[in-house]
Order: sequence, then C-alpha cells, then structure tokens
Amino acid sequence: MALVQDRVIVTAALTGVLATREQCQYLPYTPAEIGEEARRAYEAGAAVVHIHGRAPDGGPTWSADTYAEIKREVQARSPIIVNFSTGGFNMGADTEAEKSERLSYVSKTRPEIAALNMGSMNYAKYSEKRKAFVFDMVFPNPFGDILLAVHAMREGGVKPELECFDLGHVANAEPLLRMGTLKRPLQYSFILGVLGGAPPSAETLAAMARSIGREDTWEIIGIGRGQWRLVGAALALGGNVRVGLEDNFYLDAAGTEMAKGNGPLVEKAVRMARDVGREPMSPDEARKALSLPQAW
Repeated sequence: MALVQDRVIVTAALTGVLATREQCQYLPYTPAEIGEEARRAYEAGAAVVHIHGRAPDGGPTWSADTYAEIKREVQARSPIIVNFSTGGFNMGADTEAEKSERLSYVSKTRPEIAALNMGSMNYAKYSEKRKAFVFDMVFPNPFGDILLAVHAMREGGVKPELECFDLGHVANAEPLLRMGTLKRPLQYSFILGVLGGAPPSAETLAAMARSIGREDTWEIIGIGRGQWRLVGAALALGGNVRVGLEDNFYLDAAGTEMAKGNGPLVEKAVRMARDVGREPMSPDEARKALSLPQAW
C-alpha cells in the first residue's frame, strides 16, 4: 500500500543500545520499563515501537528470553506494533553459526516487524567543541549477514524494515528482490544524522524517497538535534516519522529541553503532523498500511 498523504505512522524508538542513563535518566532498560514506555508512546499517538533488548545493566542482549519478556510486557499494556532491532547482531561474532544463534530471538519471538540494516558504513560522532571524535567505528553489514537476518525474519513470519543510511543502502535491496529474498511492498527507514551516512537534509531525504517503488512505504529516522527539521520535511513529503530516546533526547532543536520519556517526543511529532493536516494512524490502520502480517 502506498503512502497515505493525510495519514501518518508515528514510530517510537524507545531505548536504543548506545545511549545510557548517565546521558538520559529516562531511558528504559528492563522489559517492564520498556513496556511502560511503549504504553506511554501509544497513548501519545504512536502506532509502532522499535526496541533493542537491554541487559539489567543497560548493555545489549540477544537473549530470546529477554525479547520474549519485552514482547509480553508491551502487549500486556497496549495493542501497539512491536518492531525488534537486529542492529549489531554480527559485531564480535566470528562464525555464521554464532550470528544465527544471536538472531534466533527474531524467529522465536515473532515480532510483527524487525529492523534490517542494509549496508556497511563508517559510524561516528564528532564533537566540534572537543575537535575530536566522540566515537568512531565501522558498522559492518555485508550481504551475507543481511541474508542471515532475512532468513530469521522469514522463519518467524516477520516483516523487514530496511534501515538505510545512504542511497547505496537503498539500492542494495534490488539484488535481494531479484533473488526472491525480499518481497514487495517494502518498508524503508531513511536514517539521517549519523556521521558516515548521507547528509541530514531535506534534499537528501527527497532523493531517497524518490528512489523506492511506488508501492513501498518509508519513514524518516533523524538522529540528534536536527531530528525535528527532518520530521517536518518527511511530513511535507508524505512520509512516516520515527522519534524516541534512541534517536534524540530533546524537544527543541537547541538541545535545551530534555524529554522526560518517549511520550513527550511522540506528542510533539503528532502535533507537528496535525499542524500540516496529517492524522496519526492507529496500530490497526498502520498494519494495513504496512501490509502486515508479512506474506512470505
């Protein structure tokens, strides 16, 4: 189903994996905390929640038991669509067997959607004040690993959300479509604002949106304080939007007002959507727009 110009899907990325409570005290770590944040996001107008599993100390986990508990806690509180991340599943894993074992939570817990990173890249953050990189790494996503992740999604009947940091990542879907590995309609997420990816501008976003199939859907994921400008651009172009503490802590572009949880960020996105005549979809409306459940 193509984009609906007068409706919008709002996704909340609740916790991420890089940010910590030292940076933002409102980040949820435990399954119950994540479930509560999902409820608040739903009540504020979100139709989808994107979730990374966290260990009790806040570190990343690939535990199927943890993801299953997260799903139970979320679904006990709201009918929101669950989207689990697979980002970084291959980092520090040397063998295909180890990577597949890490991914087993996807097929075991069967979220409706799971994120699929579509290409490798430099992944860094630069501090103008320090004149130095805050962090600097390579985010590896070769085609072999992409295929492993898609296989886990197919086993679980899960729809891939194609996370693209650049136009090259968008183009990477084409051979997978020809192989029959992916099936249209596709769901794309254009991630702008990470150093190493495409520049975070309305022009970049428009170019990425023009490059996908007419039957496909897309959303913007703006990283950092430039998020609200990109949300505005996506709303004007007819796309969907993602906000949340994974991507940006602040309610203002200057970074002076930290959001006290995911709910206020969703509330702002919903307000922006309504200001331009677009009403947020309910989870059931979003399921129809995203062609859920996925037909493999």
